[in-house]
Amino acid sequence: MRIQHAITLITLASTLITGCNNPGTQSTSITIDGSSTVFPITEAIAEEFQKQNPTIRVSVGTSGTGGGFKKFAHREIHIADASRPIKPEEATEAAKNGIEFIEIPIAYDGISIVVNPRNTWATYLTTQELKQIWQPASTINNWKQIRNTFPDKPLKLYGAGTDSGTFDYFTEAIVGKARASRPDYTASEDDNTLVQGVAGDEGALGYFGYAYYEANKDKVKLLAIDNGKGPVLPSPQTINDGSYQPLSRPVFLYIRKDAAELPHVQQFIRFYLTQGPELIKSVGYIPLPPRAYQLALQRFQQRKTGSLFARENTIGIKIEELMAKEAAN
Repeated sequence: MRIQHAITLITLASTLITGCNNPGTQSTSITIDGSSTVFPITEAIAEEFQKQNPTIRVSVGTSGTGGGFKKFAHREIHIADASRPIKPEEATEAAKNGIEFIEIPIAYDGISIVVNPRNTWATYLTTQELKQIWQPASTINNWKQIRNTFPDKPLKLYGAGTDSGTFDYFTEAIVGKARASRPDYTASEDDNTLVQGVAGDEGALGYFGYAYYEANKDKVKLLAIDNGKGPVLPSPQTINDGSYQPLSRPVFLYIRKDAAELPHVQQFIRFYLTQGPELIKSVGYIPLPPRAYQLALQRFQQRKTGSLFARENTIGIKIEELMAKEAAN
């Protein structure tokens, strides 16, 4: 009996050692955090990836683009979701900690301006009206102050929190300077919180990513934006062809270069860029042109570091043209 017991223990130990040394049986993880705008994309792709790769666990957080970059710069995550390019000071902070990064565009989004469904008076706003509402010195607190034909009703504002890339992009595109905004509004990095706020307030006006409108079109009403060429509603077509301006934008992944050497991270990024476009459409975002994904995968495989997009004005930018230009150099 003792001999049999010893054999059993040896067999069990051997099995455990073999399992630990076999990468196919080990559980590995990928940590992602950042933009709440990009979250639905990455979450959908991560779920599908894990179905096909059950030994790889992908966790996705939503601390906002700025919050994600803070974690990224301190090696707390492998990948940052971002709804804007990395800022020079964020790249400097990462470099101070020895972190190089690979920047990958993944989709188009259109920041959507929404009101409560009971708002029957507004169908569009001009970019100038939006600037007057949101600029730092604004005291507009009634719809009638926006346009004479609007009713005398209190205006309640909802928008992205200051850690959000959507906040940075919206303020730059509408007010003319990133982070220049009136402070007296309900702010959140969680777009679902903004949806709930607008849905519950007849006088509300808010902004967030197009996918959150698509998922909640029964709760909020979409406004067209007039940039001087007539009102245009955001849609997959108008966001993709650039006619929804100036609120169409690319969104990104940032991958730590050291993490890019891990086989399971490589596997995930390949899946993201090859299988992702269909999933991107399913969650209400607009895929990039196929050529852009080919160039993005090439950029990742070549481990090209640094930001290509932070050096460019991404308002109205054609992703594939910019990336093709880099690939040719």
